[in-house]
Amino acid sequence: MLEKRTLSQLKEKKNLLAFSGGADSTALFFLLLKEHIPFDIAIVDYGKREQSKDEVAYAKELAKTHHLMCHTFTAPKIKQNFEAKAREIRYNFFEDLIKKHNYDNLLTAHHLGDRFEWMLMQFCKGAGCAEIAGMQKEQRRDFYTLVRPLLHLDKKELLAYLHANNKIYFEDASNFDEEIKRNEFRHNYSLPLLEKYLSGIKKSFDYIDEDRAELIEEVELKSVNEFAYFKSSKNQRADIFIIDKYLKSQLYMLSANERELLKSQKTLVVGRKFVVNQDKNFIFIAPYITNESAMNSEFKEKCRALKIEPKLRPYLYKDKEAFLIVTNLLNLNS
Repeated sequence: MLEKRTLSQLKEKKNLLAFSGGADSTALFFLLLKEHIPFDIAIVDYGKREQSKDEVAYAKELAKTHHLMCHTFTAPKIKQNFEAKAREIRYNFFEDLIKKHNYDNLLTAHHLGDRFEWMLMQFCKGAGCAEIAGMQKEQRRDFYTLVRPLLHLDKKELLAYLHANNKIYFEDASNFDEEIKRNEFRHNYSLPLLEKYLSGIKKSFDYIDEDRAELIEEVELKSVNEFAYFKSSKNQRADIFIIDKYLKSQLYMLSANERELLKSQKTLVVGRKFVVNQDKNFIFIAPYITNESAMNSEFKEKCRALKIEPKLRPYLYKDKEAFLIVTNLLNLNS
């Protein structure tokens, strides 16, 4: 069931599986074992459901049985904006593990239904081809590769595999809560369409991926500390796609309105967290810092001479390495 290209990416690499005990990650767990792919697992207990204790226990049992390492984390109580905060917590946990244990790949169990659901949500909010293409099978991040080995498979195919092999998995009751937008789209739109048009939807995503590869130029994005930068592709849509992709890796999702503003504004503060500055053929992205009082007069004068965006200056004052990079780039293009 796993594609040959994916298997070649995972074999002889150190892999970490994001595990939950649900059908999707359990299916991926046993498919990886079947293909003799080396991996460990990581699971987060958010303490929101009593069942989560059983899911963690199941993860530990599976790891012990199959001689794998099982990393667990108990999340602090989330008081509001649960979905976004939970995602931030688990990716911080996964990335800490990747750094500590030198994993090459992070594997998630997103499947075709997740991708189609995401596409419909983006389409309804307002999106272009790059955004509609959504999840990719492989996505290179700063120090690891995010791999989604199940993206070509539908949930029904995964459930059929689990049932045929008598594998235990858990069902999260919150998946049926239609107060959560993704659940509303799943149960009312994506699932009925997948039920009727599965083969056509699979083909459409193959075509979308081909089109995306033609439309979106791969640009080398570099980073130092918390600062990222890249040379403009001269294609505004492609540049915004790269900005969006980087911010997602930093656990921030651009809104449709912010994407529109990036088309017309040279500098934009997004989510009060990041400043995005498009200057002299380069795009700079840094944490947004408002305190300018610490900057000395010599630094301010250098920034004025180079016409460095004022909203970017407080971060560059704190990060001398990033300031040197910006200085060199702007001098070369002056």
